[in-house]
Amino acid sequence: MTTKKADYIWFNGEMVRWEDAKVHVMSHALHYGTSVFEGIRCYDSHKGPVVFRHREHMQRLRDSAKIYRFPVSQSIDELMEACRDVIRKNNLTSAYIRPLVFVGDVGMGVNPPPGYTTDVIIAAFPWGAYLGAEALDQGIDAMVSSWNRAAPNTIPTAAKAGGNYLSSLLVGSEARRHGYQEGIALDVNGYISEGAGENLFEVKDGVLFTPPFTSSALPGITRDAIIKLAKELGIEVREQVLSRESLYLADEVFMSGTAAEITPVRSVDGIQVGEGRCGP
Repeated sequence: MTTKKADYIWFNGEMVRWEDAKVHVMSHALHYGTSVFEGIRCYDSHKGPVVFRHREHMQRLRDSAKIYRFPVSQSIDELMEACRDVIRKNNLTSAYIRPLVFVGDVGMGVNPPPGYTTDVIIAAFPWGAYLGAEALDQGIDAMVSSWNRAAPNTIPTAAKAGGNYLSSLLVGSEARRHGYQEGIALDVNGYISEGAGENLFEVKDGVLFTPPFTSSALPGITRDAIIKLAKELGIEVREQVLSRESLYLADEVFMSGTAAEITPVRSVDGIQVGEGRCGP
């Protein structure tokens, strides 16, 4: 039984109690990974709860569904309002929000039958720092995984799909078995792709570098926010292929993502990054 994290979940347009939000064990998504999802942060502010890059997240959810041809009946505005409803219903001021579109019990064929529909849930609950509270201040130790990201023409990396995260499980669990907090994946050509569940940035000589999407990196929304803010601050940003050894020689390395937020990396493969602390 799952640990209860909130009182209610939005499920196909209705608020249901956390313990009653159930699906059948023969659901297609459970067998074949046919789901797309988002991770969104809601922050407390003097104006009340504020959802970070809300519309962009819901647009990506719809885009992910479009790539896999999953029908979604709700509009972006309707999904956004559902997020706000579940935040209010659970009396939350800051939260992690998880919208999920999945294929339910539509049969055992890999290809869903004509005219099938999807189920949509939105959960919201308190969740602290993904890699630990101390990670945001002290940084983490990461390792380059022996597992590569799949080529873009095998699994579409622009889609935030449930099945894609089996790769993340391999990358992250390998790192933890070896005593690191997170793993870094290379692409099929041996260039840096991203973290197990985060985008990756390097700083060298005042320039901000990040791998391009062609290196099998997810088009991260936090990544996009960082790039835009950096440019506004006059920091040069380069999206280019990056070698493994560039991690060792960088002045700074950090990971970004909705769950991870902005997490500094103090070492890679046991090699200290820069001065081994946050910032320049």
